[in-house]
Amino acid sequence: QVQLVESGGGLVQAGGSLRLSCVASGRTFSSYTMGWFRQAPGKEREFVAHISWSDGSTYYVDSVKGRFTISRDNAKNTVYLQMNSLKPEDTAVYYCAATGVRFTIMTSSYHTWGQGTQVTVSS
Repeated sequence: QVQLVESGGGLVQAGGSLRLSCVASGRTFSSYTMGWFRQAPGKEREFVAHISWSDGSTYYVDSVKGRFTISRDNAKNTVYLQMNSLKPEDTAVYYCAATGVRFTIMTSSYHTWGQGTQVTVSS
């Protein structure tokens, strides 16, 4: 059974940085796309970024381009989200997710989800 476990969230001031980690276990992920999503209070879960396990191709939502970087360490089965220049509007619960669909940003396409990690950015 596939499992995803996120860590690295916390409280940070605006302009600060955090690095989220997502450790995957249970099967081979070489054909998967791994995504980061976030959900703020009262809002729908939204796509943030994704990366292909196989070739490292990445894609970002416009609001985080130039500030966030998604990466993976295949040997550690871990995906990272480096978040710099954080803004109060980045405050949300961040989720890691996996899908066998290549390069999708649709929440419904992701079949495995982590438990989430809270990121709070103070102004």
